[in-house]
Amino acid sequence: MDILRPTLIRIGGRVYRKNPIQEQAYQHEEEEDFCAGPGDCADEPCDAFVVEETERGFQCRVEVPSLLYKYIIGKKGETKKRLETETRTSISIPKPGVEGEIVITGQHRSGVISARTRIDVLLDSFRKKQPFTHFLSFALNQPAIQEKFLQFREEVLEKCSKDHGVSSSLFQNPAKLHLTLGTLVLLNEQEIQKACDLLQRCKEDFVDQIAGGKPLTVEVAGVEYMNDDPAMTDVLYAKVHMKDGSDRLQVIADQLVERFVASGLMLKEWDRVKLHATVMNTVFRKDPSAEERNNTMTGKSSFKERESFNGRNILKLFENFYFGEVQLDSVRLSQRFSSDASGYYATSGQL
Repeated sequence: MDILRPTLIRIGGRVYRKNPIQEQAYQHEEEEDFCAGPGDCADEPCDAFVVEETERGFQCRVEVPSLLYKYIIGKKGETKKRLETETRTSISIPKPGVEGEIVITGQHRSGVISARTRIDVLLDSFRKKQPFTHFLSFALNQPAIQEKFLQFREEVLEKCSKDHGVSSSLFQNPAKLHLTLGTLVLLNEQEIQKACDLLQRCKEDFVDQIAGGKPLTVEVAGVEYMNDDPAMTDVLYAKVHMKDGSDRLQVIADQLVERFVASGLMLKEWDRVKLHATVMNTVFRKDPSAEERNNTMTGKSSFKERESFNGRNILKLFENFYFGEVQLDSVRLSQRFSSDASGYYATSGQL
């Protein structure tokens, strides 16, 4: 790690430096441990969360998805014991699988704050390792777009099937064509509801005003590739732009992501949302339902298992391929690895 540019973690409006640690891989994820030493967080007052005074001292409550309890408990309970010893607090955790609040109690306010801060840092670290469960999307699976996509697939296979790596298994499911605005890790119903509520507030705060209360008319035209070498392509996508030439779609996408990042529900990946509709992806070779985060910082990446394809001829022959025009009238909170009656991803919420 560059000591002049350490990794920073934002929690509750504050910024913490993440110190490098020696990570040990265990055979079972449940046994993974995390060392939060005294130097990781300062025992200082913090207004990012509420610490209540009680008859016996102080306490703080924190909502944590049950799937993450094991990271606070640690291997054989070592992480929890260490936190309690070093901060002189008691940490009460609900039973496995039971959603609820973790309660931190102690005689000293500074100790409770220190324990809470360390738990937040610990959970943030492990949450980043979870594969995403949901994503914000615009559906592009209207019948006319699907028809043009199927024409695109047929012509690519007819003209470019002899190019290295090109096969029918690379193509997106036409019923799932979409724009991804950002990905989320939502681990229980409470977090899903929080995301739905935020999406509705975004509609009221700025989406309706920018869109003028009407659907956005966009055109899907032309193809481009993600990586540096077209001869070693992993992702080929269709480009999307507003028909009227404005940047309203980009503004809405950027502001949505900004709001979700600020809420802690989404990680910031790029300065601006890259508006694209994936049409070919090498992860589809082994799993036609696969969806993969654009960066490889979180979750388990399958890039090492990919077999790239030579996209030079496709890019040359279909550079300006016209997929059609579409009306975008809603942003959806889509569930990964799911399908609804139309074949699109199941929707947990939408605006």
